[in-house]
Amino acid sequence: MTRVVFMGTPDFSVPVLETIIKEGYEVVGVVTQPDRPVGRKRILTPTPVKQKALEHNIPVFQPEKIKEDYQTVLDWNPDLIITAAFGQIIPKILLDAPKFGCINVHASLLPKYRGGAPIHKAIIDGEKETGVTIMYMDVKMDTGDMISKVVVPIEEKDHTGSMFEKLSVAGAKLLAETLPKLLAGEIEAIPQNHEEATFAWNIKREDERIDWYKPANVLYNQVRGLHPWPVAFTQLDELSVKIWWAEPNNHLYDAEPGTIVKVEKDGIVVACGDHAGLKITDIQISGKKRMDVASLLNGSHPIEVGKKFN
Repeated sequence: MTRVVFMGTPDFSVPVLETIIKEGYEVVGVVTQPDRPVGRKRILTPTPVKQKALEHNIPVFQPEKIKEDYQTVLDWNPDLIITAAFGQIIPKILLDAPKFGCINVHASLLPKYRGGAPIHKAIIDGEKETGVTIMYMDVKMDTGDMISKVVVPIEEKDHTGSMFEKLSVAGAKLLAETLPKLLAGEIEAIPQNHEEATFAWNIKREDERIDWYKPANVLYNQVRGLHPWPVAFTQLDELSVKIWWAEPNNHLYDAEPGTIVKVEKDGIVVACGDHAGLKITDIQISGKKRMDVASLLNGSHPIEVGKKFN
């Protein structure tokens, strides 16, 4: 039986791990990020992958830095290492150890969107499709030869959360189809065209801020690309305002970008750089809970026509 070590961390990785188990491979160990404090009460919480591994009584290893602390993985003596959104760079000593190599389930159609936030970036860029690539890993980030791919459409109202779920399922299914061929030596991996590479680095705070001088459709893609995390934001007076959801408004307005031009019972329409409106429907003002606009307007709030987000 093929001895597999799986490396992964978030919810995205869980269906991949479940598939490896279901397909009958011997998962001799799981590597995931250390437990982290979560929520306002900072409760130390295991990763979703750790929780799933413990359900199946699989040994779990949680190094702070795998590039320095890797002996446990070598001691497991894997025939194959499979990673999916692990969150750390794998050192060469581990890449070279298994006889079948080290493969990664990556949430993009490589060579597009190499890096840690490929789903966010594809949606923010307004892509109509993305997908999953299974590839051999090498010492650089997401540059290895490609083994298999599947294309997944991005629908008009998809966001990062919905695409995480779709791509996770698609990646798990693709892995189940790919592994038998890989282990039988039937795979002819294809090198990436590095000249076509694009990058999706982890989201930074400045990526979350809305620039109202951009066109409405660009801002709509930004909002859904940052939903449900880390969430787009703007400023109103001295308050920080999170925009959890919004939708395009097909009217044009003669107003400075960022100006509230309409307050309706279910949304706040804001003028954008192309004079089109963006209708905010789900919002969180600093110091308050997230709520739909209808609930916000029933209480005290600083929202009124003529005020300006910046």
